[in-house]
Amino acid sequence: MTTIASGKTSRMPQGFYWLILAQFFSALADNSLLIVAMAFLHEQGYPAWWAPLLKFSFTWAYVLLAPGVGHLADMAPKGLLMGWMNAVKLAGALTLLAGLHPLLAFALIGMGASAYAPAKYGLITETVPPSRLVAANGWLEVTVVLSVLLGTGLGGLLVSDLAIGLLSQLWPHPPAWWVDTRLATAFALVLALYLLAALLNIGVPRRSARLPGARLQLRPLLQDFRRSNRQLWLDPLGGLSLAVTTLFWGAGAVLQFAVLRWAQDVIGLALDRAAYLQACVAIGVVVGAGLAAHRIALNRAATMLPWGMALGLLVAASSLLTALEWALPLLVVTGAVGGLLVVPMNALLQYRGHRLLSPGRSIAVQGFNENLSVLVMLGLYTLLLWLGLPIVPLMVGFGLLLAAGMAVLMLQLRLKRA
Repeated sequence: MTTIASGKTSRMPQGFYWLILAQFFSALADNSLLIVAMAFLHEQGYPAWWAPLLKFSFTWAYVLLAPGVGHLADMAPKGLLMGWMNAVKLAGALTLLAGLHPLLAFALIGMGASAYAPAKYGLITETVPPSRLVAANGWLEVTVVLSVLLGTGLGGLLVSDLAIGLLSQLWPHPPAWWVDTRLATAFALVLALYLLAALLNIGVPRRSARLPGARLQLRPLLQDFRRSNRQLWLDPLGGLSLAVTTLFWGAGAVLQFAVLRWAQDVIGLALDRAAYLQACVAIGVVVGAGLAAHRIALNRAATMLPWGMALGLLVAASSLLTALEWALPLLVVTGAVGGLLVVPMNALLQYRGHRLLSPGRSIAVQGFNENLSVLVMLGLYTLLLWLGLPIVPLMVGFGLLLAAGMAVLMLQLRLKRA
């Protein structure tokens, strides 16, 4: 079995916290925009199954552009690349305000995000020593989940009738070229978050490019990406952690929308209040991620697999509840279990990827597999909604699928160690 570095060093490197803040506000804007765009689709009369297509449009670039964005992250200074890609995301939000269809606007935002991710994670791998990777990932996952929590809550607030009425009084006459919607000012506030992320990016560490002067050529890129993907999957620890995170994020993307639908159909909440219920899961993930960052060493990451099986069973159980007072604590516990699982596994995957490949290429391989899982599972979820399957059996099915997948991975790990 491959060995892993363990131990502790001192504080995080200079500039690490600027990176955390910059990516937090960029992700905060992404998550707020998702809720506002869902409300916009509802306002425009689209059926409910269109909502997950927003995430689908956002995610496609992570899969199709994966062979190139890893090399791009190694060809350019990663801090600078993060700034460029934040500008692309800002441009996507502007086109939505200008009247472009939300699915096309989210596709453009996804293009920026797909190149932003390898730069962000790769910069952490380059600046943080292996003994601090779990702690660094704990910081990162806490802020990512906080961006989901606060972004979802902010989006829910912005689409509430009270906020819409107040914002329309504060700014009664938006520019004439903006899309004709009650949510125009809500969209503008999301743009301000992207601008803030761009300003914070000034403090992100400036590292030299790992492959300066390299060129992006399609055939060599595809060949190299295929080899890199195979190499990471065949590595005992890299393949294990990649399988866990791929399954986790695919199921998590579905549950992001399923919890909203469940809160509306079963609990009877409106979209703005359902968004707060979804935030309960995010609160739990923050707690679990924090515990993992301080309690789980990198060389113990593989021991967290039973938490993955428990996560699937908790998802299935929570969907059967019909009382809000029981659902809230169980959703928090579900999120905490998810945080305990994904932080060590993500750190293990980054560690192995950094040793086997370059940081940009390894993160691109990770993003390709995880987001391909997101596309497949979101496509299946959208199809089942279109066919009229009720949300409760749908959530039970996805929860049991997640538990079964983790059980298979646990069995494989035991067989390899035997």
